[in-house]
Amino acid sequence: MSLPERPGDGLTDGGKDDYAYNGKYAGGGGGSSDPEVPTDPSDNGDFNAIDPHSGVKRGLKTRHLSMMALAGIIGPGLLVGSGGALASGGPASLIIGFGVIGIIAWSIMQSLGELTTLYPSGGAFTALGDRFVDKAFGVAVGWNYYIIWFCVLANEYNVISSICVFWSDKVPLYGYFLLFWTAFLGFQLLGVETFGEAEFWLALLKLVGLIAYFLFSIIYASGGVIGAPAIGFSYWNDPGPFVDGFKGVASVFVFCSTFYAGVESVAVAATETKNPRVAVPLAIRQVFIRIIVVYMGSAFFFGLTCPSNAFANIDGSAGRALKSPMTIALQNAGFQGGVHLINAFIFVTCVSAVNSSIYIGSRTILFMAQDGKAPRFLGWTDKRGVPIPAIVFTNLCGALSMMNVSTGASKAYGYIVNLSGVSTFIVWGAISFIHIRFRAAWKAQGRSPEELPFRAAWFPYNAWFGLVANVFLAFIQGWATLAPFDAGNFVDAYILLPLFPIIYLGYKFVFKTKLWKLHEIDLQSGQRKDLEEAKKVVQSGQPKKWYQTVFKSL
Repeated sequence: MSLPERPGDGLTDGGKDDYAYNGKYAGGGGGSSDPEVPTDPSDNGDFNAIDPHSGVKRGLKTRHLSMMALAGIIGPGLLVGSGGALASGGPASLIIGFGVIGIIAWSIMQSLGELTTLYPSGGAFTALGDRFVDKAFGVAVGWNYYIIWFCVLANEYNVISSICVFWSDKVPLYGYFLLFWTAFLGFQLLGVETFGEAEFWLALLKLVGLIAYFLFSIIYASGGVIGAPAIGFSYWNDPGPFVDGFKGVASVFVFCSTFYAGVESVAVAATETKNPRVAVPLAIRQVFIRIIVVYMGSAFFFGLTCPSNAFANIDGSAGRALKSPMTIALQNAGFQGGVHLINAFIFVTCVSAVNSSIYIGSRTILFMAQDGKAPRFLGWTDKRGVPIPAIVFTNLCGALSMMNVSTGASKAYGYIVNLSGVSTFIVWGAISFIHIRFRAAWKAQGRSPEELPFRAAWFPYNAWFGLVANVFLAFIQGWATLAPFDAGNFVDAYILLPLFPIIYLGYKFVFKTKLWKLHEIDLQSGQRKDLEEAKKVVQSGQPKKWYQTVFKSL
């Protein structure tokens, strides 16, 4: 369908800036240089190795995206930050927090799966916010999402540098930061295929490490460790399941939202995926396994093997601040060298998490720049499909980690967690709202849900639940700062809430954007076929095993 020019945003026919289509910011990559890839103009670039709209390379395989969905962003947030959550709320609060946020995350991923499978285009949900709501809405969502990732990136640099200081303080903390900053920058510039392959194996290693800890926890709790008593559920009795009542439960939510941040990253990576109609639904379904095994498993076993009061005497020095529930459990079981073992595991997760954070943050700012939401020089890619300016800019934001030179690693971590946690609730709520608007337009234009390649479960109840729950949690997460009132922590907890309406209303006022009516929304452009559609191994008519049917329903 053809749309009239959208006032104030320079978008026509599908909501993309003209330069994003004519290759101005695609490094000349309007087509593929690979002779084996068909470039028939009738396919609208669906089978090109280089995405003709954004200039990035479609190099991620299905297994890359699947492993990113399962364990891609697992890092110190879960392994170290869970100690702060456990100390703030207790083991029961940890399970409640992971469970509630897990249900919300699953809801968000259902909405995102439906949208991204149909529209695996550059910009992910920030571009879809332009299309289904208003460009000002997309701008506000995009910048809030970018805030999440430069905060997460800074935290990862904070942890990985502090671990090295703990091992050897001969090099100052800023020295380690500069070394890692240079190394990660060089690696990111190698391209998306190298990133995807590295993330696959690092994520697999993280899963193996976590499962090994779960097995250790069962053996330790049941008395199987020689020289250590059987602890059973003793830490649920002393010091108890809850710390500080509802106030403690509320404080856990912001930690848990930070741990879950990244499940939505499959939408950002969809543009660089070879077969999004296969890979995205599979990755979305695997998020359910991630929630149950990784998050709920961690919440249960951390609370089982580590007392919530074990962190009371931990100061802000580099080594001690990096203690996690895993470290304390190993030491309590008699493995005094456990701190080095867990720090080594955390180091590996940091390598993966920094890598993922730079990737997600750079692609977010890349697509925003190509849509006119950020400085346009950040929207350039070279002929290999590598967004060099966006990668360098995002990596520079990691310098926020140097906060811990003056505040200490633990305080710096707390500041950064609060910022990224609130933004997560805002972005997730926006995804649910975009999905609701999409379905309303889909119905208004006479289309049937059966036409969708992936349908979200329990629509519209699931989408409305995601919207309401995230708005509620965005306001309740700072409950702990109210009684007694702490002005500094209150500002840290809520400073980003007014940022969204400020960006939205400011952009709307300056550029005179409009909220799209349902019949004006473009439902056609942005869809594409899989790069390897002709090479599918499993045909639609082939009978499925019973376990495949069960897995697909998750």
